[in-house]
Amino acid sequence: MTIDPSICAKRRDRLLEKMQRGIAIIPTAPEVARNGDTHYSYRYDSNFYYLSGFIEPEAVLVLVSGNEPQTILFCREKNLEREVWDGFRVGPDAAKEQYGFDAAYPIAQLDEKLAELMGNQPALFYPVGHDTAWDQRILKLRGEVQAKVRSGIRAPNEIHDVRTLLNEMRLFKDEHELAIMRSAAEISTQAHRRAMQFAHPGQFEYQIEAELLHEFCRHGARHPAYPSIVAGGANACVLHYVGNNAMLKDGDLLLIDAGCELDGYASDITRTFPVNGRFLAAQKDVYEIVLTTQAAAIAAAQPGNAWNAPHDAALRVLAQGFIDLKLCKGSVDAVLESESYKRFYMHRTGHWLGMDVHDVGDYKVGDTWRTLQPGMVFTVEPGCYIRPADDVPLALWNIGIRIEDDVAITALGNEVLTAAAPKTVAEIEELMRQ
Repeated sequence: MTIDPSICAKRRDRLLEKMQRGIAIIPTAPEVARNGDTHYSYRYDSNFYYLSGFIEPEAVLVLVSGNEPQTILFCREKNLEREVWDGFRVGPDAAKEQYGFDAAYPIAQLDEKLAELMGNQPALFYPVGHDTAWDQRILKLRGEVQAKVRSGIRAPNEIHDVRTLLNEMRLFKDEHELAIMRSAAEISTQAHRRAMQFAHPGQFEYQIEAELLHEFCRHGARHPAYPSIVAGGANACVLHYVGNNAMLKDGDLLLIDAGCELDGYASDITRTFPVNGRFLAAQKDVYEIVLTTQAAAIAAAQPGNAWNAPHDAALRVLAQGFIDLKLCKGSVDAVLESESYKRFYMHRTGHWLGMDVHDVGDYKVGDTWRTLQPGMVFTVEPGCYIRPADDVPLALWNIGIRIEDDVAITALGNEVLTAAAPKTVAEIEELMRQ
């Protein structure tokens, strides 16, 4: 991991300032058994990592506000015997120095120390409802503090979800975060280019997936940000298809929705291209509509516009396109009002992007779509999914197309982080000829 500890320290200070008073408890993610005595590849909790930069399991961050604020890490102790089997452990002493905490203690002391730290704190902040076991544990500890009332020690009488504060912080990416996301986008772009050059009829979807993973890993992105969608032919009409086990057929389109995770940050790209390298006429007609739609949505992704502006722009172009393809009837306004377009386009045009692929942050402030501001990053991903039906032209059956890019709002407009991934018909066909 490349994060500078001083960046995390500044984030902790900001959170303490937002809390004003009280104690915050932020655990990392638990290890999860895969089968027998093996575990899934470990991935820390995003909020915990955002504030600490610490990547080991069995760790908890505690922040105490007040006149003398404290930042405290609880983590695994050094254990040379376990390190022989499982690898290096930082340990509390080194963690305090390397990561800039005011104090660090063994994780075994967490409950004892928390019972002390909670005393006389007016408010308690933690991820309420995220984990039932943690809910029970923290409320039990609060009850223990409450039992000391006759000793003049008070328990927190307010409980807040710390994610309310953290989500708003994480919504706005700083230059350090944007630099990582640009790198992740570049790696994922190379992976999509590799997939286009590798694909041909007779291969299986999982073989293309292997090429994606190879490209991610060889550039230092050890894991995908989410399970890769590699969907040929009719499979592309299944929005969250992850079977990735069908044979690719000549004349079919291949939809790939895949992105790597780099240093804790996700990328998210979708490209759709012909397995044999040449678009059929009907495929090209639908593709050009989706591509034009995406261009309109990206153009609407401007500072000062509402979050919903790209989606609204996309719907008007798609509605006209569906009318032209004889998939919908009536005027654009009639198609939008009746929502008949949802038969072929049933999802929204984007989502926040950051440490999580569907990143945190509210889309509305009260009842109003929030205003786009510099530092926000999100996807723009219109699509069209046409299943066989009696009222659908035969040439359009089983065409599933989505085009997705990662877009950052800037002071002057926007930056398409994934612009280098080929997406025009000419670019795709030329690359696949090579």
